[in-house]
Amino acid sequence: MKSPNVSGLPWWRLLNRHHWFVFTVASLAWLFDCLDQQLFLLARGGAMKSLLPVGADPKLYGGYATAIFVAGWATGGLIFGAVGDRIGRAKTLAMTVLLYSVCTGLSAWSKGWIDFAAFRFATGLGVGGVFGLSVALVADSLPEQARTGALGMLQALSAVGNVTAGSIAILLGNLEGTTIPAGQSWKYMFLIGALPAFLCVFIQIRLKEPEKWVKARAEGRLTGAKFGSYTSLFGEARWRRPALLGMLLCVAGVVGLWGIGFFSPELVGDVIDRSLKAEGVGPDKISKAKTVWTGVNMIVQNVGAFLGMITFTKAAQRWGRKPAFAVALVAAFISTVGFFQFFNSKADIWMSFFMGFCQLGLFAGFAIYLPELFPTRLRSTGTSFCYNVGRFIAASGPFTLGELQKALAAGATSPAAKLLAFRSAASYISLIFLFGLIVVYFLRETKGQPLPEDGPEPAR
Repeated sequence: MKSPNVSGLPWWRLLNRHHWFVFTVASLAWLFDCLDQQLFLLARGGAMKSLLPVGADPKLYGGYATAIFVAGWATGGLIFGAVGDRIGRAKTLAMTVLLYSVCTGLSAWSKGWIDFAAFRFATGLGVGGVFGLSVALVADSLPEQARTGALGMLQALSAVGNVTAGSIAILLGNLEGTTIPAGQSWKYMFLIGALPAFLCVFIQIRLKEPEKWVKARAEGRLTGAKFGSYTSLFGEARWRRPALLGMLLCVAGVVGLWGIGFFSPELVGDVIDRSLKAEGVGPDKISKAKTVWTGVNMIVQNVGAFLGMITFTKAAQRWGRKPAFAVALVAAFISTVGFFQFFNSKADIWMSFFMGFCQLGLFAGFAIYLPELFPTRLRSTGTSFCYNVGRFIAASGPFTLGELQKALAAGATSPAAKLLAFRSAASYISLIFLFGLIVVYFLRETKGQPLPEDGPEPAR
C-alpha cells in the first residue's frame, strides 16, 4: 500500500508544533554530533604534533586515532541502537549526546596519545548512537507523507555542524600565535565543541517517546515480541537480508568518507605548506595559514554536502532510492579520485565542493532508506546496525590508507614523492564506491511504501 503526499504540500507544511519540536531536537543532536566529528578531523593534526614524541609520524598516528574513534562509533551504534528500541528513543538519545559532549571536552586535557585515543573511543561510543536514534525518532513521530523530506533535511543539516566546525577552525587559526599559544588551537576546538552538545541535553529532557513506539512496546509486552533484539534481526529472513545488504551499502559510503574523503585536510595542508614554503613564508605563519585553509576546505566541502543531500532527497522522492544511490556512488568515485589527483593549489578549492556534494549526498540516502527496512521494534537497532557496524570495516580505512601510502612511498625521501604516494593510495581506496554500486543491484526499492511492520510482507 502506498502513502503518497496526496495534499501536494511541502513536507514542512504537514508538521504541527509537536512534530517541529521532535524534528528540531533530533536534528540538533545530529548537527552537534557532526560538529564534534569535524572538529576532531580539524584538530587531529595539531593534536598529534603536540602529543606525540619527537620522530613519531603525525599522519600515521592520526590515522590510528581516527580508526579508534570510528571503532568506538561502531560499538556505540550497536549498543545504543538496541537500547533505543528497548527503553525508548528519546531518553537514549539524551544519554548518547551527554556522553559524546563530555568526552569531547575531556579530549582537550589529554597529556599523551594513549589518553587522547581513550577519550576518542569514548566519544565514538556516544556519537555512534545518535544517528540511528535520531532517524528512528523522526520516522516514528512525523506524518508518513513528511518522512522522506524530513529525514533528508535532518541529514542535510549535519552539514551546518560541519561548516560551523570549519568556521571555528578559521577563527582559532587567526588567533593562534596571539591570543592562543602557537600549536594549541586544537585544545580550544574540543572545548568549544563540547558546550553546545552538552546544553542540548537539557532540551531533550522535555522530549517524549513517539506514540507509535509506546503503543508497539505495550503490545509487544503482551505478545512477547522482542524489541532491540539482534537475535530477532538476524533470526528472521525478512529482516536479516535488508540488514546485511544495508550494512554493505553503508560500508561503501562510510569507508569512502572516513577512510578517504575526511583526509582531505591532510592533502590541503600539504599543498598549502608546499606553496607557502616556495614563497619563503616563515614556519609560524605557515602553521597559522594551514589551520585557516583546512577550515576553508571544510566549509567548502560541506556547503557542497548540504546541497548534495538536498539533491539526493529530491532524486530519491522522484525516481526512487535505488536509482539515486546508483548515480551518487558513481559520482562519489569520480569526484574523490579527481580531488586527490588534481588538487594542487588554493585555486582548486572548488574540487572540495564537488567531492562533498557527491560523497555526502549518499548519507541523505542512508537517513531516508534505512528506517524503511525495519519494523518499529527493530527500527533503531536495524538502522544503527547498518549505519554503524560497517564502521568496524571503515576503521580499517585509515590504517589501509596509511599502510598503502607507506608501500607506495617505499624508498621515497622527498615530500613531493610522499605526497604523490598519498594521492595514489586515496585513489585506489576510492574503488569502494563501485563496490557499493554492486550492492545497490540487490536492494529492495521502498519508494512510496509505508514503514514495514510484522505481519504479511507488502506487495512490491
